[in-house]
Amino acid sequence: MEISRLRALRGPNLWSRHTAIEAIVSCRDTSEIAAIPGFEARLRERFPGIDQLHPAGRDEPVTLAHALGIAALALQAHAGCPVSFSRTAQTVEAGVYQVVVEYTEEAVGRLAFDLAQTLLRAALDDTPFDLAEALNKLRELDEDVRLGPSTGAIVQAAATRGIPYRRLTEGSLVQFGWGSRSRRIQAAETGRTSAIAEAIAQDKDLTKKLLDAAGVPVPVGRPVTDVEDAWAAACEIGLPVVIKPVDGNQGKGVTVNIASRDQLLSAYAAAAEYSSEVMVERYLPGYDFRLLVVGGQVVAAARRDPPHVIGDGEHTIRALVEQVNSDPRRGEGHATSLTRIRFDDIALARLALQGMDAESVPPKGMRVVLRNNANLSTGGTATDVTDDVHPELAARAVAAAQMVGLDICGVDIVCDSVVQPLEVQNGGVVEVNAAPGLRMHLQPSFGKGRAVGEAIISSMFGPGDDGRIPVVAVAGTNGKTTTVRLIAHMLTLNGKRVGMTNSDGVYIGQRRIDSGDCSGPKSARNVLMHPAVDAAVLETARGGVLREGLAFDRCDVAVVTNIGMGDHLGLSYISTVEDLAVVKRVIVQNVAPHGSAVLNAMDPMSAAMADACPGSVIFFATDAHHPVAATQRAQGRRLVCLDGDTIVAVEGTMEQRIRLADIPLTRNGSIGFQVENAMAATAAAWALGLDWNTIRAALASFINDAQTAPGRFNLFDYRGATLIADYGHNPDAILALVSAIENMPAKRRFVVISGAGDRRDVDIRRQTEILGDAFDEVILYQDQCQRGRSDGEVLALLRQGLAHARRATAVDEIRGEFIATDNALARLQPGDLCLILVDQVDEALAHIARRVAENAAA
Repeated sequence: MEISRLRALRGPNLWSRHTAIEAIVSCRDTSEIAAIPGFEARLRERFPGIDQLHPAGRDEPVTLAHALGIAALALQAHAGCPVSFSRTAQTVEAGVYQVVVEYTEEAVGRLAFDLAQTLLRAALDDTPFDLAEALNKLRELDEDVRLGPSTGAIVQAAATRGIPYRRLTEGSLVQFGWGSRSRRIQAAETGRTSAIAEAIAQDKDLTKKLLDAAGVPVPVGRPVTDVEDAWAAACEIGLPVVIKPVDGNQGKGVTVNIASRDQLLSAYAAAAEYSSEVMVERYLPGYDFRLLVVGGQVVAAARRDPPHVIGDGEHTIRALVEQVNSDPRRGEGHATSLTRIRFDDIALARLALQGMDAESVPPKGMRVVLRNNANLSTGGTATDVTDDVHPELAARAVAAAQMVGLDICGVDIVCDSVVQPLEVQNGGVVEVNAAPGLRMHLQPSFGKGRAVGEAIISSMFGPGDDGRIPVVAVAGTNGKTTTVRLIAHMLTLNGKRVGMTNSDGVYIGQRRIDSGDCSGPKSARNVLMHPAVDAAVLETARGGVLREGLAFDRCDVAVVTNIGMGDHLGLSYISTVEDLAVVKRVIVQNVAPHGSAVLNAMDPMSAAMADACPGSVIFFATDAHHPVAATQRAQGRRLVCLDGDTIVAVEGTMEQRIRLADIPLTRNGSIGFQVENAMAATAAAWALGLDWNTIRAALASFINDAQTAPGRFNLFDYRGATLIADYGHNPDAILALVSAIENMPAKRRFVVISGAGDRRDVDIRRQTEILGDAFDEVILYQDQCQRGRSDGEVLALLRQGLAHARRATAVDEIRGEFIATDNALARLQPGDLCLILVDQVDEALAHIARRVAENAAA
């Protein structure tokens, strides 16, 4: 068994809506596990919890590839990852399988495949496999790479509301929503969190001054320059005092209840480790409370207790700490609800203050504190007290957050109880914190958890706001790019700032920010992330769907222009038109429930996708009497069809009519494929709810030249002859071009063509079979991209297609696209017509435009 390719499907894909790892697995020798003596028994010895290898109701043989998928899924599940989907499918190649396994974290999914391979090899060779170590590796990696509890809670709250999200780094930087409606967080900081406010919160002295000015009770204190100044300040304030770093966080370097000079010397040294500036302030007796303020409201409150143990009269303090740390809720870092208590120098020093050491046996019931601060990160505990907070005390916390300027703020208060105002009990605010931890509120040690993630999301997105912009996905064999450009033009006239991807590049408004074929998910994600985009129109090619899945979880409109005879068949195990339709159908399957699919009623494969759409369907058809179109109209559902020289949009008794004469793109309806593109775009705009006057204006003003739609039936005049440059590169496109050109008068007809090497032989030959019956002279050229073909192989196939040409009387072969173009131009006379099928679109069009300009100047 060999894995030849492993790739991550990061969005909805051919197999499911789950993120998944897809592997190409080759089993060249005996692969059926039933034929391998003792294999399954040895596998279960090493992994007793593996799922059933022979699912009920399935008769197909179970191979090593199937076992690999089942093992990779089960390993993740037993490591605690919430996964449930896997599938193994045989390809057209004997012994080669596609194994797809869901993941929640990509790195964990990849490791699971590696460990599953090791497991199967151990079962085959009857060698040991350490299951516990394998599961531990997966758990540790999952803890390392997954979002922490604070960020994770916010992300989960967004997902519950249907707000899309994207993790921007391996850390906690996350974007919610798309385009101009997006927001970002990093841990519990939002894009609205001011850097100035964060800096103020870190400056303890400045924070106290501001809070005091706002009437918020704070402990008296001041910054000090050295240890002697610290002692002087303590004497001024009056013992006991607190010493802390001026710009510290998470309770690091904080020592409380200092009652002597010796204690102060140690505390000063501890604070100086974390900051060059140290602060001394009055010690406030009482409990440590954390109030979480979000958007001007206290949404949670917890009492924090420092890490401690309770004596039982039998065990040492060290043993008691080990007992506490055995709680499965305790772990390292922030991945678990509680953190292990650290038995370090700080803990030993705190014990020494109490006259004890690690081997002391405290009497039964004695509370032994192991740290001065009550942060959860040091092993402390939290008790929810949200329902007990007095309105006046809550108001002081809100005032503190607003005075500092934090939209999300952890306000630390020391007082006897939260049921009374601070002023009544001589309590005070001792700190405010940017990016406060949420663990204590999500999973308190005692009391109920609070929905703080939901509160943060609600502060970022108002009621009913899901952070989404309109998204249109366009797939099909031909017409995608023009349809994308036309829809984008309609949305632009509707006042939207449009982000667009297609096979020419990525566009934000009228500016191209990337070039080349950008019809994949990476380019789409870039558009959805751009803050200047109000709507996205995304050409969605088969390659990207197969390689990585979709860039979005759902779209508002999915347009499938056609499937026809297909294109790129034979690549990536997509061998038939039916296979291709399944790939193109992915965008239809992921239409939002309120959205629509726009489908070609006259293309059987496209029309059949209607049943897969979770939303509504709008059909378009050049023949209003086609059975699919007629049925749609009879049922009162939305249809865009052709009525003579007019495009008609109908739904029940509603009817809108647009004359083809008012759509320059179609040249009065003479270019059939452009009529279909205009109909598809019209249906998409209708689905988006655009005004019909806007749709008409957009159709009338859309310009289809080399600048706005390069390589899409671009017309030039050269010496009185008509030049047409087009990127048509499959039999369906060639048939459409020939049909359009037949309506254009010409004395002689020339065509310049090459072929892409990654097409099937039959598809390359078919192109010139069509052209040989429609053109007088054919110029074949070999371009730069043979795509795996040997020198001259594509030209030979193109010549084979011309073997029985009914019209072509002259066939020439030329090396080089531009040389072939120049050769054709030199032959043209007034009244001739020349179709140039370009390969390097931008360069070829620039070359043609240069020659046209030179001729005009001459």
